[in-house]
Amino acid sequence: MNDLTQGKPSRVMVRFALPIALGNIFQLCYSLADTRVVGSTLGMTSLAAVGATTSISTLFIGFLSGLTNGFAILVAREYGAGRKDGVKRFAAESLTLGVATALAFTVVCVTFLPFLLRILNVPEELTREATSYIRVVLAGLTATLAYNACAGILRAVGDTTAALLFLICASFLNIGLDLLFILVFHMGVGGAALATVLSQTVSAVASFLYMQKRYEMFRFRLPDFRVNREDARELYASGLSMAAMMSFVFFGTLALQCAINTFGEDTIVAHTAARKITEFFMLPFSVMSATMATYCSQNAGAGKMDRVRGGIRQALLLTWGWSVGTIILSYTVSPQMIRMVTGTDKLAVIQTAALYLKVDTLFYFAPAAIAVLRNALQGLGEHRIPVYSSFIELAGKVAVALFLTPVFHYWGIIVAEPVVWLVMVIPLVVKIRAMLWL
Repeated sequence: MNDLTQGKPSRVMVRFALPIALGNIFQLCYSLADTRVVGSTLGMTSLAAVGATTSISTLFIGFLSGLTNGFAILVAREYGAGRKDGVKRFAAESLTLGVATALAFTVVCVTFLPFLLRILNVPEELTREATSYIRVVLAGLTATLAYNACAGILRAVGDTTAALLFLICASFLNIGLDLLFILVFHMGVGGAALATVLSQTVSAVASFLYMQKRYEMFRFRLPDFRVNREDARELYASGLSMAAMMSFVFFGTLALQCAINTFGEDTIVAHTAARKITEFFMLPFSVMSATMATYCSQNAGAGKMDRVRGGIRQALLLTWGWSVGTIILSYTVSPQMIRMVTGTDKLAVIQTAALYLKVDTLFYFAPAAIAVLRNALQGLGEHRIPVYSSFIELAGKVAVALFLTPVFHYWGIIVAEPVVWLVMVIPLVVKIRAMLWL
C-alpha cells in the first residue's frame, strides 16, 4: 500500500503515477495491436470499419471507467481517514454496483447496435465488418468493468504495481491472440475484438484473486456484496459524476465521428491513426488525473489541505512539461508514427493525420490543466463543476459537427478541440481557486 498523505507531494505522486503510466501504455497496446494487425493483414477497408466504430466502444467503456473511478474515490477517502471497515464495505459494494451496471449496458448496447451504427453514419460497405467487431467488444463490457473496478480499488489504497503486472501480461496475450484469431483461424475483425475481450477477462480475474490473497480487508464474503441504500446513493453520486464527465467527453467525440464518417475512407483511417497517437500523447494527462483523484481524496480524508494545494501546483508543472514534448514529437516524427500505427504509406492519410497532430498539440497546455483540476475537484468531493466543464466540451463538439464541418470539412474537426479546451478550463480554474485559494 502507498499512503499519499506522507512525504514530498511531487515524489509520492510520481511514485504512484509511474505504474499507472506503464499500465496505460500497455492498455494502449490493446488498441494499437488491433489497429496494426488489422491494417497490415486485413487491409484499409477493415481498418476503416474498426475506426468507424471506435467511438462507440470508447463512449461506453469510458462511462464505466468513470463510474469505477468515482467509486474508488470513496474507497480512497476511507483509507486516508484510516477506516478499514469503510474501505472493505465500499470496495465490495463498488464491485456489485459496477457489474450490475455493466450487464445492463451490455444488453442495451447489443440490442440497439444497428441503430447506433446508423447514427454514426457508418458507410454501407463497412457495416458488416463494423458490426462484427463492435458487437464482440460491447459483449465484453463486464470484463472491462471488472478489471477497471479492481484496479481502481487497488489504486485507492496506493497499490498501483499489481494491476500493472496483470495488464502487461494481458497485453502480450492480446497481441498473441490477435495473430492467432486473424492469421490462423481467419476470424477477421471479430477475432481482433475477441482477443481484446479475452485478455481483459484474464486481467480482471487475476486482479480480483490478487486482492483477496494479498489484503485481508479485501477477503470478501458473500454478505459483503450486499449494498445498503445510503452507500448506493453515495457511491452513485460520486461514480455517476465521474461517468457523466467521461461520457460528455466521449459523446462529443461520437458527434465528431458522425461527421468524419462522411468524409471517406482515407479521412476515417487518418483520423483513426491521429486519435491513436493522441491517446499516447495525452496518456500522462489521464495518468495524472487518476493520481490527483486518489491523492486529493486521501489527503482530504486526512484533513491535509496544504498538501492538496502543493500537489495540484506540482501536477500542473509536470503535465505542462510533457505538453512541450508532444509539440516537438508532432513536428519531427509524426509521419513515422502514423505509418507505424496504420501500416500504410498512403500520402493522403499521412498528411491528414499529421496536420491534426501539429495543430492540436500546440494547445495541450489546456487539456493538461483540465485533467489535473477536474479530477482534483472530484477527489475533494466537488462533482458539479467538473460535469459542467465536460458538458461544455460536448456542446462545443456537437456544434462543430453540425455547423463547422459542412463548411470547413476536416479543418472543422481539427480546430474543434483546441477551441473547446480553452473554454472548458475556465470554470475549473475559477472553482479550484475559490476552494483552495491557490
